[in-house]
Amino acid sequence: MGIHGMMSYVAEHKQFFVDLQLRDRKIIIDGNNLYHRLYFDSNLDIRHGGDYDSFTDIVHKFFETLILCDVKAYVVLDGGGDVSDKKFTTLKERAREKIKSACSLSHGGGGSVLPLLIREVFIQILTKLRIPFVQSISEADRDIVSLANHWSCPVLTFDSDFCIFDLKAGYCPLNYFQWQNICVCKGSQDCYIPARCFSLEKFCTHFSNMNKTLLPLFAVMSGNDYISLPAMEMFFSKVRLPVGGYTQKFKKHIRIHGLLNWLSRFADPAEAMENVLKYLKQHEKEETRQFLCASMKEYEPSDVNLQDFFENGIYESEAAKELELPQWILRAFAKGLLAPFISDALVLRRTILHAQVENMQRPSSHVTALSIRQVIYGLLLNPSESSVHTSARKHSTSSAFTISEFDRFQKALRKLFVQASTLPSKFCGDQYSLTTLNEVPLADRLLLLLEVLGVTDSVLAGVPALLQLPVAVTCFWIQYSEPKVKSQHMKALLLGIVFGELHKILENPEPGAHHAEVDRIVYDQFLKWKDEKSQRKALELDTAHIFCQWQCCLQMGLYLNQLLSAPLPEPDLTQLYNGTLVHRLYHELKSASTPENLLSASPKMNQLYCDMVHVVRSVIPTEFFKKKKSKSLKKKNKQAVKQPLDKKEAPMIQVLPSCSINNRFETFMVED
Repeated sequence: MGIHGMMSYVAEHKQFFVDLQLRDRKIIIDGNNLYHRLYFDSNLDIRHGGDYDSFTDIVHKFFETLILCDVKAYVVLDGGGDVSDKKFTTLKERAREKIKSACSLSHGGGGSVLPLLIREVFIQILTKLRIPFVQSISEADRDIVSLANHWSCPVLTFDSDFCIFDLKAGYCPLNYFQWQNICVCKGSQDCYIPARCFSLEKFCTHFSNMNKTLLPLFAVMSGNDYISLPAMEMFFSKVRLPVGGYTQKFKKHIRIHGLLNWLSRFADPAEAMENVLKYLKQHEKEETRQFLCASMKEYEPSDVNLQDFFENGIYESEAAKELELPQWILRAFAKGLLAPFISDALVLRRTILHAQVENMQRPSSHVTALSIRQVIYGLLLNPSESSVHTSARKHSTSSAFTISEFDRFQKALRKLFVQASTLPSKFCGDQYSLTTLNEVPLADRLLLLLEVLGVTDSVLAGVPALLQLPVAVTCFWIQYSEPKVKSQHMKALLLGIVFGELHKILENPEPGAHHAEVDRIVYDQFLKWKDEKSQRKALELDTAHIFCQWQCCLQMGLYLNQLLSAPLPEPDLTQLYNGTLVHRLYHELKSASTPENLLSASPKMNQLYCDMVHVVRSVIPTEFFKKKKSKSLKKKNKQAVKQPLDKKEAPMIQVLPSCSINNRFETFMVED
């Protein structure tokens, strides 16, 4: 959520805050807000697909600081979209803004687009550091309020809605949380983090001791991220708001200040609402009253008992019960083992695919991973061959088994309808339901995953377990990518993976390990390539596009693996991909340099690299890197719709055809 202009308004008034020396206590952290803030405030790469290792270092330092000050952090993450869909218009607008930002960044301009896998990396860091966290079933704000008030501890976020919530211990804005400037208490060696805490009492006192129950009405009237009431403009055009000499240059601040002064005249929300409605036309009054009352409930604490989750591992909520999802699915959502993407597809039958910094003249990078997503949708919606055919006979499309995907089309957001894949009998039809997916034998789940990615377990046997999924995804990516992956792309990517493995070895060396000094020399050379400021050079758009496609394939491969209850070990994403380094290595390889020869000094790393290259070359077609892509192969990755939908989302549904995993290329044979 978020009230437009509210944070900059309260920042002008120091009297709304109290200084806080944070130590030896619990704190509730808005997880989504934190990883956004840490990434963008740390000047990390956003043009080359992200530097997840550097982000990992920053998150480690953040939580190490909290531990040093005896601050016990509990992180709460947003889940999927709300069933009511009240925020959907805002989500689409944000998606359009991200596309614009990605386009700007691709041409050397400004913008802010998070790397695609940042959420998964953040969750892995929390898990490794043993920081308690939970993923809410939908937006987390009200769950955070309930937990914070139960434990009487402050909330750390940068969401202006927390100026409205009635928090017992207040709200610490992230921009006033000086975690990089810890201090020592006088007379002791105890450390604390200087912070400023927003005080609702001081805020209300400033406005003639305003009744704090009026603040949700203020928020709704001001308009937040999902509330925009045209009738309110009629109110603001007629009412005379008392600004009392407030002369700030921002018009939004003047309205905020005036509305707060105006509302402070009334004893409670009911009296204030009646005085709002009298400015409206008669036929608007009742509808507006109902809308305001319903919207104000969004500022009440939720019924979710998160303390029971953190203390006993039990997650229960009325909203979750109403969804009637299998218990294993709900537990996996709460533990962050399933992504909001899965929740949106299952509950809302809709997904929004995140924009990346790529070649905007080409189809979205997400097209590459389409067949993986169709299998995910098949597992969630469970279409059998007979049910798909029956539905197709009754309707022009088998819409019962489709998912709406919102993805980039050139520089715009477009809606497509994607049909779920039909799966082997062990996974679909009367013998199977989502309720028992986690009970399907491991061998069958692994076979499905590997068949979707186009590899076999025997081929992957020579690769370390934690790298088997990324290597399998790499084989899939090479065959589906458009433009065509060159050998230099493949080698640069695998060398980047080796760099991550080197980092882990040097961070945690084995006692008496051989070649440690040589490994350090090799690692330092990789660091030099990484640190060369390739960000200053113009982005090679097709190269960026190709590596973005790899991340899309990895993301969906990861989600499919999670939905199948991890038949392959989940890879360590924190050290798997460094965009700055991979782009640099590609240019080194392209210029006749041979960074891979550097590995000959480190037998273990050289063997790892050779093993991964061998797997890839054993899977992809012979001579793949030595001949031009044929026209028939190029068709495979075209967006599988008969015609594009316009921006108004034309009512005629165009459905991507059902794809059997026994014919992995079937979907891509349909003309655009």
